[in-house]
Amino acid sequence: MTESPLDAALSGILGGRTATAFEKAFGLRTVGDLLAHYPRRYARRGELTALDQLPIGDAVTIVAEVIEVRERPMRARRGSILEVKITDGEGILTLTFFNQAWRAKDLSPGVRGIFAGKVGAYRGALQLAHPDYELFDEATRPADSQAAKKWAQMPIPIYPATSTIASWQVQKSVELVLDQLPSLDDPVPAEVRAEEQLLGLGEAYELMHRPQKDADFMRARDTLRYHEAFILQAALLQQRQSDRARIATVRVPKDGGLLDRFDDALPFSLTGDQQSVGSEIFFDLGSPAPMNRLVQGEVGSGKTLVALRAMLAVADSGGQSALLAPTEVLAAQHLRSIVRSLGPDLAAELVPTLLTGQLSAAERKRALLRVVSGQAKIVVGTHALLSDTVSFYDLGLVVVDEQHRFGVEQRETLRQKGHVPPHVLVLTATPIPRTVAMTVFGDLDVSTIHELPAGRAGIKSFVVPTADRPGWMGRVWQRVSEEVAKGRQAFVVCSAIDRAVAEEGENLPATADDAAASASASESDPAEPAPALPHTVVDTLAELQRLDALSGLRIQALHGRMSSEEKDAIMQSFAAGDIDILVATTVIEVGVDVPNASTMVVLDSDRFGVSQLHQLRGRVGRGQHAGLCLLVTGAPVETTARERVEAVASTIDGFELATIDLELRREGDVLGNRQSGGRSSLKLLRVVSDGDLIMRAREHAGELLAGDPDLAQHPALRSALERRLDDAERAALSKN
Repeated sequence: MTESPLDAALSGILGGRTATAFEKAFGLRTVGDLLAHYPRRYARRGELTALDQLPIGDAVTIVAEVIEVRERPMRARRGSILEVKITDGEGILTLTFFNQAWRAKDLSPGVRGIFAGKVGAYRGALQLAHPDYELFDEATRPADSQAAKKWAQMPIPIYPATSTIASWQVQKSVELVLDQLPSLDDPVPAEVRAEEQLLGLGEAYELMHRPQKDADFMRARDTLRYHEAFILQAALLQQRQSDRARIATVRVPKDGGLLDRFDDALPFSLTGDQQSVGSEIFFDLGSPAPMNRLVQGEVGSGKTLVALRAMLAVADSGGQSALLAPTEVLAAQHLRSIVRSLGPDLAAELVPTLLTGQLSAAERKRALLRVVSGQAKIVVGTHALLSDTVSFYDLGLVVVDEQHRFGVEQRETLRQKGHVPPHVLVLTATPIPRTVAMTVFGDLDVSTIHELPAGRAGIKSFVVPTADRPGWMGRVWQRVSEEVAKGRQAFVVCSAIDRAVAEEGENLPATADDAAASASASESDPAEPAPALPHTVVDTLAELQRLDALSGLRIQALHGRMSSEEKDAIMQSFAAGDIDILVATTVIEVGVDVPNASTMVVLDSDRFGVSQLHQLRGRVGRGQHAGLCLLVTGAPVETTARERVEAVASTIDGFELATIDLELRREGDVLGNRQSGGRSSLKLLRVVSDGDLIMRAREHAGELLAGDPDLAQHPALRSALERRLDDAERAALSKN
């Protein structure tokens, strides 16, 4: 990799001890890492923090003025307590120091400074115990009134900090690095910088960390935000360019072959979207360049059928297809659905085979033999497909279901099992706004299925606000009973398996299945913690079995701690109508297709994210009976958690919900794991609001790569891309 000043180790500038502290606290190793540790906000010497708005339990960095200092002896032990009261002019916060009376010399009334610590409460008053602080040096205040005003208003960067490294310690280290920083080559070409009115990279870092006025850091932030977009888009487009340079086997369906026979036997017509997306896929499969296509669509829009038709086209040419699913429940469901859709004759020819981690040794051996011999033309599995022991005879198509559950490296691992690069089809039922698609899946072509198959009765959703209406829970179970009395079935979803799991942490999974199934709650859709422990599968099952309203009903549990055989048997019993109510974790979130299930009750729905609630809701209303989804929440009104639940209840349009989700998450990591890339994760770019900027950056990066595919004329950009890849590799290694 081309050496850059940004690659220099922090230890060479800050010293080994300080550099180790920064790596431990923030994962920062290089000059570039530290310079990209941007200020969280900017304070001013003459501007105080609103103390009455500080949340208890939060670590804060505030600007305030000392108004009172007093020392008093401890009651129960020897020593003294120094209490320092600070104010914003209205509220008061107490700083408490034990046996540190000498601090009274610094903290005299009238001085101002920056104070950092964890907000606590003592006898109804807010306090910081043993806070860090740095006082403003009044000796540096200019005598001239205009200069003094400028000094008071000069932005002071407030950095993300920890209990071991305070904001001003970060600031001093950044200044030390900036003082020694040589001239930087800019990865954004001069003509693009001129068109976008950007600063040079070195100047942008300087003004971001040492602004003299607000306009400085605002302009620097605009420049560095564009840098993130430009480098990311260049990386995605270069990957796309590299993929298309590979040579794949052309996979064309035969006249009268497997695909034609399947289509002729379909008892319904494909929707217009299914036909158009299918045409795009078949065009890609007929090309010598490997297909890399994302198909996104609403819950129940028929994405799996589109993927199955692609598998049949590949099988027509003698190739195999591998379908990677996130959970064993979903993998088994996919296999049964595929076998049922194919019918006995086609299934006998294609030999659909299941490969998961919980197969017995004998079953696994038989499955591996069918795969390596080429007998199995369709292979469905979980992460077990990625094992080194799995070999394919002729892997022609990789299908990744629920892409947000898998990392790029997992898709690539499966793709490497082809003797020649296989075609890749990625499915997601989590609708993706255009800006996210450009940012997260910019190396893929995107197809969208909006239409739902005819005959769906639809879903009605309602919020059950137990904080406001605790008496409504009785009506919830009565409503479930009424649906079962009509011959229908119901799901009841909990976020934890049992009390031990719930006490360890919210949404804590017990096994790989539950871990995969709860991924969008814990990663893609961060949920606000609720004050009480959640409902659990074990407790809820016992409660429902005791309720008079549900007396005599067949109620069973399903969760990831069960064996593969248990889970499969319960799902088959539920699908057969032998279970009335299934109490489950989110292992039933995706892919489970029971048309007779009409009712979904999600307990503690505020503990789930928007897309996960939308996915869960999609398990009902899949047949001729109208679906009913009851979202039970104890979240108070006017909280983000409550807004999230009410947003889901307000619409069944997944694309509208995806946009709402991004807006509700505000500063959250909307990109999920795919672009985390360790320390190279996006810091300033916001896909919610920066769509135009992302598009401009993509156009500029595309033009540059079209004229210089290997970036021979743009070494600074090549170095930035290499650094990004190197960071991602090191981050991946650190997780192993």
